[in-house]
Amino acid sequence: MSAAGAGPRPAASDHSAPNDLPISARARDERRLPAPAQPASAFARGFIFAGRGLWYALRTQRNMRVHATLAAIAIVLGLLLRISAVEWALIFFAIGGVLVMELLNTVVEAIVDLVTQRYHPLARTAKDVAAGAVLLNSILAVVIALFVYLPHLWPLVLRALGR
Repeated sequence: MSAAGAGPRPAASDHSAPNDLPISARARDERRLPAPAQPASAFARGFIFAGRGLWYALRTQRNMRVHATLAAIAIVLGLLLRISAVEWALIFFAIGGVLVMELLNTVVEAIVDLVTQRYHPLARTAKDVAAGAVLLNSILAVVIALFVYLPHLWPLVLRALGR
């Protein structure tokens, strides 16, 4: 019996799809896989683990893929508009902030799902606040993008309109 008194979780059947399993069961299944070749140093292994985390988020989180796509569009737009070094710094700060917040949101959701499978108001609050942090950071990134890109785009729009 767990500390929360919810009792042991039922074991997942072998015919379940991996994404249908509770997170703890999915983690048990992943531990059964043969370990990939590891670099000798713990420092280098840290990069492999971090890369796995990034890949997991990109592979499983729709919003992470949306943010990554928008980041790629922002980078291409910056290249086309030949923005300054300071403007690049602002754009990369905005992109990094949104992606980091999306990763942290994924962590919060995974931890909450690991701790409880039942509805609890605090679990909902944790997930909602984490999602709100992503939303706020995304809004700030849009504001930064407007400040950076509009001065470059406005003359092009006026020229296209013949003014």
